[in-house]
Amino acid sequence: MRELNNEIVRKIWLEDFKLYLITDRKLFSAACTLYFAIEDALAAGVRAIQLREKDLSTRELLDVAYWMRDLTNEYGAKLIINDRADIALSVGADGVHLGQQSMPAHAVRKIAGDRLVIGVSAHGVDEALTAEKSGADFITFGPVYETPSKLNYGNPIGIEKVREVKSRIAIPVLAIGGIKQERVHELKAAEADGIAMISAIFTAEDIQKTTKEFLRLLQ
Repeated sequence: MRELNNEIVRKIWLEDFKLYLITDRKLFSAACTLYFAIEDALAAGVRAIQLREKDLSTRELLDVAYWMRDLTNEYGAKLIINDRADIALSVGADGVHLGQQSMPAHAVRKIAGDRLVIGVSAHGVDEALTAEKSGADFITFGPVYETPSKLNYGNPIGIEKVREVKSRIAIPVLAIGGIKQERVHELKAAEADGIAMISAIFTAEDIQKTTKEFLRLLQ
C-alpha cells in the first residue's frame, strides 16, 4: 500500500510541487502583509506552500495554519506544516515537513498513516538516504548555494551533490538555498524535481511576476 501511495505522491509532486514556497513572516512588517504575499504567490500559480514559523506558540501557529488552510483551499494548493504533525492533522493540511531534530518520518507515519505527505530536510547524501529509508515521501536538499537563511547548515553543498543524491534515492528531491532565476537551468540539468524557496519570492518587488517567471523556467 505504501509503495502505491508513494507512486501517487511522486506524480502529484511532478505536477504541483515544482515550486515549494516556505513562509517567513519576519520578512514582513505585519501579518496581513504576509497574507497578501502568500495570496499573490498562489494567484501566480504556486501550488505547494509550507508554513514554517518556529517561534510561534502552539495556539498562534494553529491560528495561522487555519487561515492558511482556507487560503490554500481557495486556490487548490497543498499546505505543508513544518515539524508539527499534530497541527497538520488538526487543520486538515496535506503534509508535514520534518527537520533533522524532528520526530523521524517512520514515527510520524505511525501517527498519521497515509493522511499526511512527509517531507524531510536533508543537508547531505547520508541524511537523504536516511530520510528515504525512514519513509519520507520527498526531501528538500541543500543549501545548494550560499544563502543567509541557511548559514547554520554550513557551506553550500553545490550542484554536483544534487546530481549525486538524485542518482541514489528514488523519492523527489527539491533543491533549496540561494536559488535565483539564472540557476534554475543547472538545477534542472542536475535532475532536481523542483525548488524550494523563501526570500527569492517573498522579498521580490513584484511577487506575482517573479513567481510566474520561476514557474516558467521550471517547465
